[in-house]
Amino acid sequence: MLIHVVQQGQSLYGIGQTYGIPYEEIATANELIDPSRIVVGQALVIPVTGSYHWVLPGQSLYIISRLYGITVEELAKVNGISPNSILQIGQRLYIPQRPKPVKEVFLYVEPREAIMQSTVQEVRNRAQDLTYLGMFSYEAQRDGSLKAPPIDDIPEIAARAGVLNAMVVSNLENFAFSADLAHILFTDQTVQNRLFENILQTAKRFGFSDIHFDFEFIRPADRELYNTFLRNARARFHPAGLTLSTALAPKTADDPTGLYGGIDYKAHGEICDFVTLMTYEWGYSYSDPQAVSPINQVRRVVEYAVSRIPRDKIFLGQNLYGYDWKYPYPPETGVAARALSPQQAINLAISRNANIQYDAVAQAPFFLYWDDNGVRHDVWFEDARSIQAKFNLLKEFNLRGIMYWKLGLAFPQNWLLLTENFTVRKR
Repeated sequence: MLIHVVQQGQSLYGIGQTYGIPYEEIATANELIDPSRIVVGQALVIPVTGSYHWVLPGQSLYIISRLYGITVEELAKVNGISPNSILQIGQRLYIPQRPKPVKEVFLYVEPREAIMQSTVQEVRNRAQDLTYLGMFSYEAQRDGSLKAPPIDDIPEIAARAGVLNAMVVSNLENFAFSADLAHILFTDQTVQNRLFENILQTAKRFGFSDIHFDFEFIRPADRELYNTFLRNARARFHPAGLTLSTALAPKTADDPTGLYGGIDYKAHGEICDFVTLMTYEWGYSYSDPQAVSPINQVRRVVEYAVSRIPRDKIFLGQNLYGYDWKYPYPPETGVAARALSPQQAINLAISRNANIQYDAVAQAPFFLYWDDNGVRHDVWFEDARSIQAKFNLLKEFNLRGIMYWKLGLAFPQNWLLLTENFTVRKR
């Protein structure tokens, strides 16, 4: 599998000729609406086995073999040349596919008022690429009861495909995460026991394998209370054959104060079977235009996380969306940016004939356009290059796997590259 960035004057037909495959295969892999329309800067996944390397000045077979972790003899053999060959600048060498590491994949699904058939079909489409499907969310109530999301037969569909179902329990209240609600659950033992019993009954009824707490905006003063809550949860859930996991807000230091002061990475790593890092939302609906998950910021969180939590317990979080900011930008105007999927972003760039640029520091694509009223828009999103950068980070730190928020946002390049980079573990 290769990633090709469209240059000025290129057509899909010509790109197909370059790689020796029909342009229709490229169009299908990238789910292009109109193969005759692509834009400069657009990243395309080229569906070929293995990859190619174009020789640069000063490169030898030895140097290139070291880059890809193969022997000179193997590289020469697959390209039908002598190990002693002198390479020409621009010469194309085929790089065979290497053994893939085994990783786990956790994907959230968020049904709203009712389950749509498109959601059910998307679960079926993605099940082969998943280890866990997280049902977001069962909302804990102040009396220990649960407000359930509509789930239809999604857990059954996932289970039949060999996917483990995770029951996501949140402190959402009136569409916002509530620190007050969390405090009650932490401190009222009667309410806490009732909540745990309701979770156990629900997990047994619908076949959930993992209990996944997504408690956010916990008060710093409740940090140890949350840790004790999780220890109590583990004591109840493990004997029932359930695993315990949590979603963690992104931190880069053990600061017990501030917005994320209530989250203790070290304790979660000790108590839980695994954790998911919410390494996104640097760019968000009320921020200035910027990457949602810039690689430099994500790296800082991962570096801190592995210093506190075993690597084989960490899922790297990844957004399946971007934002379209309209000038003048938030927060001054109070107008939220519009969320859009990577596929919607590409189609928007094509419709506006907007060249796509790439931020080398953030490792993220973006483009500008002016709407029909002459108002400027800034769009940041994800593409094949940015997701490959996250996969490389996951490999570098040897993390357990990757977590996605959320199902239903079209990003075909992600799924192609996921299976190109990893073998997905089924438990």
